[in-house]
This record gives sequence, C-alpha cells and structure tokens, in this order.
Amino acid sequence: MLEELHSCRLCPRECGADRLSGQAGACGAVGDQIRVARAALHFWEEPCLSGSDGSGAVFFSFCPLKCVYCQNRAISRGDAGKNISIERLAEIFLELQAQKAHNINLVTPTHYVPQIVLALQEAKRQGLAIPVVCNCGGYEKPETLRLLDGLVDIYLPDFKYLSSETAGRYSGAPDYPERAKEALAEMVRQTGEPVFDIHGIMQKGVIVRHLLLPGKLQEAKDVVRYLYQTYGDRIYLSLMSQFTPLENVAGWPELNRTVTEEEYNDLVDYALNLGVENGFIQEGGAADESFIPQFDCEGV
Repeated sequence: MLEELHSCRLCPRECGADRLSGQAGACGAVGDQIRVARAALHFWEEPCLSGSDGSGAVFFSFCPLKCVYCQNRAISRGDAGKNISIERLAEIFLELQAQKAHNINLVTPTHYVPQIVLALQEAKRQGLAIPVVCNCGGYEKPETLRLLDGLVDIYLPDFKYLSSETAGRYSGAPDYPERAKEALAEMVRQTGEPVFDIHGIMQKGVIVRHLLLPGKLQEAKDVVRYLYQTYGDRIYLSLMSQFTPLENVAGWPELNRTVTEEEYNDLVDYALNLGVENGFIQEGGAADESFIPQFDCEGV
C-alpha cells in the first residue's frame, strides 16, 4: 500500500514525487508518516454529523489544493501539526470512539490515503465500529477513492467551482470542475442512498458542501443546479455562508469581504425553487473564526 508514495499520484496533480525518499509532493507531504494538527470532538459540522456528542475530527496537515482564501492555512501549508505513525493514527480513531464521537471525521485526507487505509483496517480489527467520514476538498481521483471503498461510510466533499477560470484563479486547479464531477460520481456509487439512525445521525451517504464566495452568486447557482439535476435526493447539499476574508486574500481584492445576507438568501431561495429538499443552510453570522479550531495538536 505504501508503495503508492514512491511516485505519488494520489491526487489529480499527479506530481510523481518520491515521498518515501524524502521528496515533498505538490501537497507538501513527505515521507510515510502522517502529519496531524488536531484530533478532537468537533461540533461545527452539519447537525447529522456533529449531533449532540460531536464528530471525531482528525485534521491532517498539508493539502493538494492551494485555495487563496483557505481558512485553515496553518495546516494546509503544514505550519501546524505533528508527525505520527500509522499505529498511532489507529489509536486516535479508537480514542475518539471512546469519547463517544458519532463518527471518525477525516479532514483533508487525500494525500495520506494509503496510511489511513492501513490505520482504519487496524482500528476496525480492534473494534472501531462508528461511521467513517471522508471530509475533502472535492479535488480527488476515483482511483484513490476506490482504495477507501468499504472503509468510508460517508463522503463530505466540497464542490467549489464549475468554472475552470475561477478554479484556476482561486485554487490553482483549472481542472477542478471535471475532477470534482468524476470524484462525486465515485462517492455516490460507493455509499448509495443516505441512511440515518433513529437519532438522525447519518450512517451512510454523501453531503456536498458549497461555500458561497463574494461576487460568485451565479456560479454558486450553477453548482447547485448541476448537483440537483445530476443526483436529486441521492445526496444532501450544504450551502455555506461562512466565508471569512483573512489576510491571505490581500492580493484578491474581490474576496476581501464577507458574503452579504442578500446574496446568501438568493442562493437558498434558488435551491428551494429548484426543488432541493435534502439540504442544510447556515443561519446569519456564520462568517466567524469560531469555525476555525485551534490547531494545537490536541489529541495527537
């Protein structure tokens, strides 16, 4: 499994880095260890994931995408985090289960999929029984996702863009729209119809997130229309208004503001008029750094 890291092509960038020989991938990851910045109960996911006891979120450092507005830059650049072994990652999964987490929530896991597969297999041998969530940016390869088939129960991808121009400008990935479409099709194939327990906690299925960006209302509507026309009620949509302009958007002045209430309400109304029923929306005041946890290696 770890041989995949000798010429890494786990994400669509297919950089071919020999991570096992010390070469950093396009994502920034190097070696066979896993860099984790936080592993703790998290209460800011969709209600069917966080529930009353929290989602067992494991935040992985580094990222295949280079979003200029990234709200987790401390980890996406690898500034925060601690290197751990596959064995330690398996222990973390079991510790979160012991804390009564509703699920194991793998946040930005793509570049560590081989190690995660081995850790999940070991944790499941030792009694891991709660659902596993793959919480990713949507910029994935179906071949990599297939390594997770049977191990991941819920996919929680972003679907950021339908415009190659926007994807190139803000994430350095003009191929994002096509890669996200291919990846989502594989996710839905793996999970099938959404399944919930008697308490309303998701056990299986796909929730697709879209973060409304300032000035990109029409593109957001295009994303919602594509998702609903393609998948209907087989997936849940999560429309997010929490865009927070941090100092890293200084070079993109059009992003240096929050989303207005009018913009967001327009998007929600559009989704409702299309017929979307399976979805989540955010209430006012979502653009707040309370959604950004402390990446202080808690639980690592």
